[in-house]
Amino acid sequence: MGVDISDIIKSEEIDFEDLEDKTIAIDAYNIIYQFLSSIRQRDGQPLKDSKGRVTSHLSGLLYRNANLIEKGIKLVYVFDGTPDIMKEGTLEKRKERKEEAKEEYEEALEEGDMKKARMKAQQTSRISDEIEESSKRLLNLLSIPWIQAPAEGESQAAHMVKKGDAWAVGGQDYDSLLCGAPRLVKNLTITGKRKLPGSDEYKKISPELMILDDILEELDITREQLIDISILCGTDYNEGVKGIGPKRGLKYIKEYGDLEGVLEEKDKEVNNHETIRKLFLKPEVTDDYSIEFKNELGDVKGFLCDERDFSESRVESALEKIREGFKKREQTSLTSF
Repeated sequence: MGVDISDIIKSEEIDFEDLEDKTIAIDAYNIIYQFLSSIRQRDGQPLKDSKGRVTSHLSGLLYRNANLIEKGIKLVYVFDGTPDIMKEGTLEKRKERKEEAKEEYEEALEEGDMKKARMKAQQTSRISDEIEESSKRLLNLLSIPWIQAPAEGESQAAHMVKKGDAWAVGGQDYDSLLCGAPRLVKNLTITGKRKLPGSDEYKKISPELMILDDILEELDITREQLIDISILCGTDYNEGVKGIGPKRGLKYIKEYGDLEGVLEEKDKEVNNHETIRKLFLKPEVTDDYSIEFKNELGDVKGFLCDERDFSESRVESALEKIREGFKKREQTSLTSF
């Protein structure tokens, strides 16, 4: 889920043209969860092929990437590695919530409440080994590079942007900013709308750019203090301090200097806060990767149409967009040369 400090984060709406020929490092798990949650049938079941294998994520990856590549955007996906032991509590709670949602989904089906069934089904999404491996296979066939992070995907993506191997992190959470990503782009979707959680309603959206230095200057704080605010609010590694949200956390940090000062003044406690702070300041990342953009497609139809029962005409339509993107990329390369 990540840190939610949206109330104090400055962003600006941008156009997709602003991202042309720029490399965006995508948090793979984040976007695959989005597809598994949102691309579902009326009764809440995910899309499946004739063998019962989930295909919602493959549908999302194909059509989303086709639209973005057509716009001239270069994409590299970053997959999570082994989560830090500090995250075990959060992961266990998520597992419990998924089990509860599964029971409520089955009850809603029995009652014939399709709206509730679909909402509860969205909360049961999980990434299995098969889903991860089939995602990587499709990315390979689409010539979209992907990287295996040693730990958190967002931390690795932030590291790649800091090194200059990518222009921005693409994701919906703010953790990458805490890890020092100079830029974060949210709402990388061409549809112009996003489904509201737990609802059938949609809201209009546009890509948003967040620049870390501008945010820190606007708030008049350091990155270390932004991390402390997030710890007060709650992260994947801790629940936070009851009654403290982003705005109050900002006020307290500016008043008392750092997390320790706030905890002492307010007589509160956050277990292992120094370790949590270090996970953002010095996350586990790797330089053992390479990024290569090839303007060629593998046997996408063989995989999606022959093996996974996709519509050949719809797949071809998506592939044509990707080919157009490849042409635009080649023209840009020739012009710059």
